[in-house]
Amino acid sequence: MREGHQGTGAGAITPDGCAVELYRRLAVGNEPDVIAAAVPHGATLLELGCGAGRVTSPLVERGFAVTAVDESAEMLDAVRERVPGVETALGPIEALDLGRRFDVVMLASYLVHTADHGVRQALLETCRRHVKDDGCVLIQREGENWHREVPRERTDAAGCTVRIVSARPVGDGVNSVLAEYLFPDARWTQTFLSRPLAAEDFERYLGEAGLVVDATLTDDGTWVRARPKSP
Repeated sequence: MREGHQGTGAGAITPDGCAVELYRRLAVGNEPDVIAAAVPHGATLLELGCGAGRVTSPLVERGFAVTAVDESAEMLDAVRERVPGVETALGPIEALDLGRRFDVVMLASYLVHTADHGVRQALLETCRRHVKDDGCVLIQREGENWHREVPRERTDAAGCTVRIVSARPVGDGVNSVLAEYLFPDARWTQTFLSRPLAAEDFERYLGEAGLVVDATLTDDGTWVRARPKSP
């Protein structure tokens, strides 16, 4: 298990504390709509941190040529069950080098908020390494008050109550976040480290990786599109 991360509940738990069975159950949100509105139809798309394929499946159904990446073999097993024939790659995102580039690279699940500066820059460099010069990178980031408005909860369409229970400072600008997922017949928790990023810091880190913000894709600012910097 990655330092500062843990998970509880039935089934396999990934190194960052995610429960595979939980992510098999969660419903598709608005991500496919956001993505489809921001990129060309039928684009080649590299999905970094695909989890159990919750978003992979609807993207493939919409005609995107998806390559799904995750560091968990159990998550990728779930993806292949959900989307037979989809291309997958197993391994840490920060070290990924597939030797080819894509129209779209997607870094979702707030991965850009990793506590480790070096890991975040490696994630963004992976995005730049794999995106075509005329392509784009879609990044999901936390909302402005994501760490302050706690506790809070929402109901997932699959019938799960999702609670962000706490966001506790642990030093160096990092919070330890506790999330709880309640189904009528099951409960999972995940504890993970997250670093809030001011807009100027977020854009600076992208710039250091050779990317520049092109557009904000959602009203709450949680999805942005970036482009490779011009030479």
